[in-house]
Amino acid sequence: MRRTLTAFCWLVCLCALAPAHAQEAVKVGLIMTYSGQFTDAAAQMDNGVKLYMKQHGDTVAGRKIEIIRRDTGGAPDAAKRLAQELIVRDHADILAGFVITPEALAVADLSAEAKKFMVVMNAATSIITMKSPYMARVSVTLPQNCEQLGTWAFRNGIRKVYTMVSDYAPGHDAEASFQNAFKAAGGEIIGAVRMPVTTVDFSPFVQRVKDQDPQAIFVFIPGGSQPPALAKALVERGLDPKKIKVMGQGEITDEQALAGMGDAAIGIITAFHYDYNHQSKANADFVRAYNAEFKRNPDLFSIGGYDGMHLIYEALKKTGGKADGEGLIAAAKGMTWESPRGPMSIDPETRDVVQTVYIRRVEKVNSQLRNVEIEKFENVKDPVKARMK
Repeated sequence: MRRTLTAFCWLVCLCALAPAHAQEAVKVGLIMTYSGQFTDAAAQMDNGVKLYMKQHGDTVAGRKIEIIRRDTGGAPDAAKRLAQELIVRDHADILAGFVITPEALAVADLSAEAKKFMVVMNAATSIITMKSPYMARVSVTLPQNCEQLGTWAFRNGIRKVYTMVSDYAPGHDAEASFQNAFKAAGGEIIGAVRMPVTTVDFSPFVQRVKDQDPQAIFVFIPGGSQPPALAKALVERGLDPKKIKVMGQGEITDEQALAGMGDAAIGIITAFHYDYNHQSKANADFVRAYNAEFKRNPDLFSIGGYDGMHLIYEALKKTGGKADGEGLIAAAKGMTWESPRGPMSIDPETRDVVQTVYIRRVEKVNSQLRNVEIEKFENVKDPVKARMK
């Protein structure tokens, strides 16, 4: 690894000798899953990027913003190779995107070695921002949501829970965060299952949980195509949220999942940082503009892309258009703004997002299923890093 990174650094140094005109535009390399299992997630995130640029123009501090899109197909090795090409061949100033954790982790070393500002717009495993000092995240961390939900669950009368999560780093993060918070409050975990991240049929896992007859279940699966598949299994196996409380991150009650479950979704509890039903003027304006542009509602990926571009634009304004990694990350630290999701900021110590976590319950509002906010936790930092201090 050291030899590879050293050779890479020599290539980066050679890039500095490129003609000055190569640096006229600020080049942002978007590394995302434009094909494969998470295609829709990347499309929604890219829509957020496009909308922000349409609203705010493509020039910041006198420099044009050029977006270079690269498709990983969901392969971490591809993400690393593409990042190398973006830095060395395309002279990218900023790396951004990253739908899934393995991609962000694969590129982190390159960000650190090349001193490139890296903006994580979705990948949510806690450790990611610790892998490069030039990285900031605008999305969420799993512990932010899941610890709050574990504490909330016990406070609201739930005592015994079965957990089911996808078997990869974010799932492990979600599982540990919920379980630890729930047990610390006094609750009991009566069983747990980790499901392959490529699962398309959740029926066997749902049946296993149903046979245990727990008071509640906690679920984490990635956004994209899986929430509707889980919804289908819950309905087919007759798991009634009125009898067995269903809880999880917001992916399990996104718009597509609710459409698949119908009224069987009523009563599901989730903890999340964004939903297009959030009541604020900023969000109403955002949803209206997003619908007008893309003929669909925004989701967690959309807001990640939108806020990611906000961070890039505002950091460039602070640096006067200079796009070096040292300057941009210094500008990003401590930045605060009013997002469509609510107030948010970048923790100056961890470079991670600080935001409001909303506890929501699925209800029928004007004949439509909605995630209705019933409680909120403000200024939530990533609790894993907070405990390291």
